[in-house]
Amino acid sequence: MELKTKQPRKQRKRIFNLPLHLKWRLLTASLSKELRKELGIKRLYIRRGDVVRIVSGDWKGHEGKVVGVDLRRGRIHIEGVTIKKADGTDVFYPIHPSKVVIVKLGEIDDVRRKIIERRQKAREELVKNGKAKPLSEEQMKLVNATQK
Repeated sequence: MELKTKQPRKQRKRIFNLPLHLKWRLLTASLSKELRKELGIKRLYIRRGDVVRIVSGDWKGHEGKVVGVDLRRGRIHIEGVTIKKADGTDVFYPIHPSKVVIVKLGEIDDVRRKIIERRQKAREELVKNGKAKPLSEEQMKLVNATQK
């Protein structure tokens, strides 16, 4: 998704007014170093069921399962990251996806598998054109094992 203006107010306006079927593109998070080596890609869309680690903010260092994804607000809810309301009930604290790292992927269905394979293919093209470093033999074995 490319914004065609340099003005911050227009960029913010377009992000806030995006339709929901495009907002999910904003909900990407980096993969942990282990997952990067295993899959050969850098980031992936966050889904319910993924295990994430918070890397910045008040909840830094907390690790938990993603309980919900709020497309409208562009935030995720993580197990154990709650605040108490005035009446004493616990409410999930919304976290921005850029502040987390995916540690373990949840369920990998056909759609997610296709996304991973498409990104791996794109990386191979970049390596072939000399625009990216090739994966080591160890990483290639892991990538081939996940595709089977």
